[in-house]
Amino acid sequence: MTKSNIIPFPGSRQPGTKQSDTGSIYRLRVELEEIEPVIYRVLLVRGTIGLDLLHAILQVAIGWTNSHLHKFNIGDSEYSDPEFNLNEDAFEGQKLVEDEAIVNLDEVAPRKGFPFSYEYDFGDSWEHRITVEDILPDDGTLAGFAECIDGKRACPPEDCGGVPGYADFVETITDPENEEYESMLEWVGGAFDPEAFDIKKVNRFLKKIKWENPTVEQLAKVL
Repeated sequence: MTKSNIIPFPGSRQPGTKQSDTGSIYRLRVELEEIEPVIYRVLLVRGTIGLDLLHAILQVAIGWTNSHLHKFNIGDSEYSDPEFNLNEDAFEGQKLVEDEAIVNLDEVAPRKGFPFSYEYDFGDSWEHRITVEDILPDDGTLAGFAECIDGKRACPPEDCGGVPGYADFVETITDPENEEYESMLEWVGGAFDPEAFDIKKVNRFLKKIKWENPTVEQLAKVL
């Protein structure tokens, strides 16, 4: 991956990790919508993390490369990185997108069963349905900010055309008789297994991120 196609994770701003009186661990189930069989991850994350760090966690856990814009949709509010200038074309009276770095997960997802969504790449429009499966007391066993405890199937390739494009992609690379078989494998880098998922690799990469002040160069080694 080259540095030029990476949107840096928050580094110049103070990450959203302000103290909360809950000290809770959230178990989140994250599913890519409209894909069968389902692509999902189950994560343990600290309730005190800001949504900016949750974005970083989702990128690593799902397998994206942080090459596109994103936003969270939570209740009636939207959250994103203000550097994206998503409010630039807002009309009068429109509810503005809020800064994801100044709000914590436990402030916007207050209870078990709470649903919200995360959209990545406004062109391909990858919608992630996130559900708070449980809110647990912090027993001291979670190292760092997050851990992936379950998951199935590979992340779709970047820029493959969203849900319909990914369906066509999988159909093509699993059929050696398809006339686009060779060119599609070359495009994706030589091999792709839709069923592959390496939870140990995900957790190893999660631990590599320098959360206090991640840089483009450091993230390029992780994503």
